[in-house]
Amino acid sequence: MGAIDFCQNPSICISKFRPNSRTETHWKRRVSVVASSSVPIKEKSQSGEVARGASFIRPHLQNLKPYQPILPFEVLSARLGRKPEDIVKLDANENPYGPPPDVLEALGSVEFPYIYPDPESRKLRAALSEDSGLESEYILAGCGADELIDLIMRCVLDPGDKIVDCPPTFTMYEFDAAVNGAHVIKVPRHTDFSLDVERIAEVVEKEKPKCIFLTSPNNPDGSIINDTELLEILNMPILVVLDEAYIEFSGIGSRMTWVKKYDNLIVLRTFSKRAGLAGLRVGYGAFPLSMIEYIWRAKQPYNVSAVAEIAACAALRNPTYLENVKVALVQERERLYDLLKEVPFLDPYPSHSNFILCKVTSGVDAKKLKEDLAMMGVMIRHYASKELCGFVRVSVGKPQHTDALMEALKHFY
Repeated sequence: MGAIDFCQNPSICISKFRPNSRTETHWKRRVSVVASSSVPIKEKSQSGEVARGASFIRPHLQNLKPYQPILPFEVLSARLGRKPEDIVKLDANENPYGPPPDVLEALGSVEFPYIYPDPESRKLRAALSEDSGLESEYILAGCGADELIDLIMRCVLDPGDKIVDCPPTFTMYEFDAAVNGAHVIKVPRHTDFSLDVERIAEVVEKEKPKCIFLTSPNNPDGSIINDTELLEILNMPILVVLDEAYIEFSGIGSRMTWVKKYDNLIVLRTFSKRAGLAGLRVGYGAFPLSMIEYIWRAKQPYNVSAVAEIAACAALRNPTYLENVKVALVQERERLYDLLKEVPFLDPYPSHSNFILCKVTSGVDAKKLKEDLAMMGVMIRHYASKELCGFVRVSVGKPQHTDALMEALKHFY
């Protein structure tokens, strides 16, 4: 909705009207009535009832289920009665090694914290261009990739529009669609967590959804989308948003440069996993030029903080550190997978990411397993959705974290 020019409506234009003493009382009464008519506040009833704050909330949001985030260290520490350093946190796919030491040094030298950050994140986008091989005009940074997911939906979806979601996957897609008043068409994955491309094609033809959100590697199972599947979906009349939050651990290259060829592709990336900057919230996306102009118009002007940009640039200046951490996590992922296979009530799935999904078997209750491990100071992720009933997900940590997890699991067999 655009702005209203009050002076084009004589019933509410007051800038040129000068009431005299005879009309002043009548004018005040009139202004009061006109002003109150533009605000949806209930009149007081005989019982004195007035509008509740919730009555102003858009109807589709009143039944919205809140997103369930992972609890931070300080909250876990208080609940479990343990020091943060005594908690083995394997529930949020965080990078336990943290950022390069240069990042902390750079953060300590922030010169102008009282000045608004660059609204175009020019230094960061230039560094990302060098890192990815994609020109900076295709790149837009965000307050985490989560902000960009919501921003894309706000730019693309009208209330009532449809998106395709392929569960089990990252639940923010469904959540943000609900926030934006869109309908979610679910095309469940096969039992091996691969995409049902044939069913996606049927849904696109019949339901005419605007966009589809895909994660590769997929969260929570770690499977990847091959080029053949992705190309088949890109040939459909739908906007494809490819979330590559975990691409560094996959052994395959990013598809960021594909946006130069495919006008219906957006690729999202993040510094949370690769660079250990989850707490600073910085992500980025590659967009086709025909679309990015409008995304720029709609984004908040100062969405990436000055410290987030400084930290991300410092991380990119340390590629050797990032590579060494990636190698360490991939190696530990393989060790963790082999150890989990030895647990009689766990059936782990091969992963291309920094986590491993496990089916809990042999009559063991997955939710209780998660809760019992938490009492021992070991945090893993449990799911309540129908697609993942009886599953848990374990993030890859340092070797000592794996050892602590395995020692705790021995209490159950």
